Amino acid sequence: MNDLINARCGWAGTDELYVKYHDEEWGKPVDDDRILFEFLVLESAQAGLSWITILRKREGYRKAFHRFDPERVEQMTPEEVDRLMRFDGIVRNQLKITAAINNAKLFRAIQKEFGSFYEYVLSFFPGRQPIVNDFKSLSQIPATSPESDAMSRDMKKRGFKFFGSTICYAFLQATGFVNDHLTGCRCKGGRQQTAP
Repeated sequence: MNDLINARCGWAGTDELYVKYHDEEWGKPVDDDRILFEFLVLESAQAGLSWITILRKREGYRKAFHRFDPERVEQMTPEEVDRLMRFDGIVRNQLKITAAINNAKLFRAIQKEFGSFYEYVLSFFPGRQPIVNDFKSLSQIPATSPESDAMSRDMKKRGFKFFGSTICYAFLQATGFVNDHLTGCRCKGGRQQTAP
């Protein structure tokens, strides 16, 4: 895989959906808890699959999981799980579906404890600031980091499912807590700050 394609990180390739996601979302700081919950669900669903598979089913996930409203997701019933096992719009994996419901309950508990899930994530970062890496090639980008190790370990203790360190690192990249756009990528930008 080329490091850069059309002045973008090479992993985005030329697929329109991937390019749009790369340009408009990946690595941009997110402080909205509903969007953070969306990525928590999507990244967990991605375990063992390619990200493009999940991106293509994203609208299905929005319908299946109440537009990623954690309060509504935590109240989903076994009947709804059965219905989703017949719904083509998502990856039909019962463990992942029930994990999303379980994780919604734990997400809400973290919101109550920390004020927001955003504040919880920031608590794992030195100086409570996002990390902007200066990698020149895709091979330099790690699969995990000390922050993803610590956060996933804490989340596992709390009972989260499908959120190991590799998935956690992908979540941090997607939501801009870590900016891993390559040097030379059109989306690299300057040092990003979180919203107050």
